[in-house]
Amino acid sequence: MKFSVSSSALLSLLATTGKVISNKNTLPILDYFLMELQGGELKVTTSDLETTLVGSIQVDSVESEGTIAAPAKLMLDSLKEFPEMPLTIDVNDKNWEIKINWKSGSLSIPGASAVSYPAVPQLSAEKKELKLDVDTLVAGINKTIFATADDELRPVMNGIYISLTPGALTFVGTDAHKLVKYESEMENEVNASFILPKKPANLLKSVLLKEDDAIEVAFDSKNALFKLKSHTLVCRLIEGNYPNYNAVIPDNNPNKVLVDRIELLNGIKRVAVCSNPTTNLIRMDIADNKIALTAQDIDFSVSANETISCSYDGQPISIGFKSTFLVEILANMETPTVMVELADSTRAGVFKPVYDEKQTNSSLMLLMPMMINA
Repeated sequence: MKFSVSSSALLSLLATTGKVISNKNTLPILDYFLMELQGGELKVTTSDLETTLVGSIQVDSVESEGTIAAPAKLMLDSLKEFPEMPLTIDVNDKNWEIKINWKSGSLSIPGASAVSYPAVPQLSAEKKELKLDVDTLVAGINKTIFATADDELRPVMNGIYISLTPGALTFVGTDAHKLVKYESEMENEVNASFILPKKPANLLKSVLLKEDDAIEVAFDSKNALFKLKSHTLVCRLIEGNYPNYNAVIPDNNPNKVLVDRIELLNGIKRVAVCSNPTTNLIRMDIADNKIALTAQDIDFSVSANETISCSYDGQPISIGFKSTFLVEILANMETPTVMVELADSTRAGVFKPVYDEKQTNSSLMLLMPMMINA
């Protein structure tokens, strides 16, 4: 196996695919890149047995084709030290030595046989296929991933629930305290759903930024496959039934607050410094077009308060929220104004972005309240 390639193109490919490699691999071969050269195309595969990412680039002056397992850390550490320049990679098929040659020098890295590298999982014949718009997929992941849980007892909450119905695509993330639902209009024949784990969702997020065309998606009951321009991601899905999220979204919220998002976010951050470090409780008293924010830690005799003006339609209400969750929710919205809908101090608050014109998508964020001492 011998070919020439640009140092930066190779580093970019290895750095992207290398994100899959886990620090706690059970198989030593998973600490390697599987590199396959065929017909002028270099294909690099990485896997942690749950997620597999395959990337490819075109290379120059191929003298011989072949396959090798290359140690990931050594390859990345070596390539990071090169400016943009042509490199010649020469692999000895007998002792698996990888030689990287450049104009003024060379280095040698021990490779390994690729025979024991796990095969890319194949989807069953009953798979469902569709095309997804890049921007919709990126927005859906970005808006919901922060709300997913890290709960070993309820693994279904550790991923993003993606639901397809004729006319709509819905993304949901929840950890039982906060919930985000992002819905986008979409022409679609498939009626199905799956739970995408957090790691492949984060990988997709970074790889999709370089894409322009629609993404081909296929999934069955166990795996999902995302086909991009120069990458293919295959991941094992989280199995189980996702909780009925619609049941916890309150329908009738008579108290409505319109408020400047940044003003509220900054006010919460300032006041939260004095909240109890265990509960992070922040109290909101809403009446007369004003939100009074209060936080205190009795143990250390610290307290803070701030009053923010808003437009309020409803009865006076006092409600408590965890400040860290409030900050996350407000930071993950992009509109200048938000609508907060409340029923009473024991029911979830619903946060919605306020747009100037009609959107083809909608999002809502829900936060469970905390007990406050009246």
